[in-house]
Amino acid sequence: MRYDISLKIEYTYPDLADAGRHLVRLMPADLPGEQRAIAGTMTVKPRPQEWVDRIDFFGNRFTELAFDSPHEVLSFEAQARVDRIARGPQFDMSPTLGGLAEDLAAYRGVDAASPHHFKGSSTRVPIDRRTTDYARSVIVGNASTLETVSAINLALHRDMKFDPEATTVETPMLEAFERRHGVCQDFTHIMISCLRGIGIPAGYVSGFLRTIPPEGKPRLEGADAMHAWVRAWCGEEMGWIEFDPTNAVLAGEDHIVIARARDYFDVAPIRGVTRSAGAHTSSQAVDVVPVG
Repeated sequence: MRYDISLKIEYTYPDLADAGRHLVRLMPADLPGEQRAIAGTMTVKPRPQEWVDRIDFFGNRFTELAFDSPHEVLSFEAQARVDRIARGPQFDMSPTLGGLAEDLAAYRGVDAASPHHFKGSSTRVPIDRRTTDYARSVIVGNASTLETVSAINLALHRDMKFDPEATTVETPMLEAFERRHGVCQDFTHIMISCLRGIGIPAGYVSGFLRTIPPEGKPRLEGADAMHAWVRAWCGEEMGWIEFDPTNAVLAGEDHIVIARARDYFDVAPIRGVTRSAGAHTSSQAVDVVPVG
């Protein structure tokens, strides 16, 4: 499926911001066999004094920007065309959890895709007894790893309520879990904690999600969203499989990848510091339009 993507994020400051440095991850990734980034541009206003394109340890592209001129508004606009390649049917060749531990012990690589980077607690995802006990409560018998991940994916969708007013980007994962309310970032962090707690390596995927309006209703501009979902390592044979607990589905053609890492802290769309006074406001608009 081919998509045209447009994104605008804007920050407004009550007083002039006169310096800042930011790491920006907004452009769709180029992933051989999965996703092809055909074209893309990013516009930043005001114009930064420094602009350096980099690649992080996990292979994600990002841009480092620095500003030293006063500004009241900082805006980021991205335009991209991308092909998302559909995966074929997933035949379950994953081991049981016991077999997964054996696969992990036999895996010697420490490259960016190595499951060993995704086993323990990370900055935004602690391994906690509460999420581990929850994960164990939904495991059925001697299930395969894929069946176990699928069960947790469905259980969180059942037991959590999507509520954009319940949390902010800084809300601790365990707080969202206790409330059973949150947004896609919360669903994703909670599921990662559940999986890691029972020995399944799991990571965070940031990207875009195409939304489909109700039948007979027009598609609204800006109605699509930046999104987050989970990738789980299901053994040597199957490797990494992606799940969307917010929507209780496997990630598919409607999920467009920006970056993959351990949690939100690694791949925040925009992260940095700005010298200003008072609290800023922000807005975001995303369009994901199928073409061709």
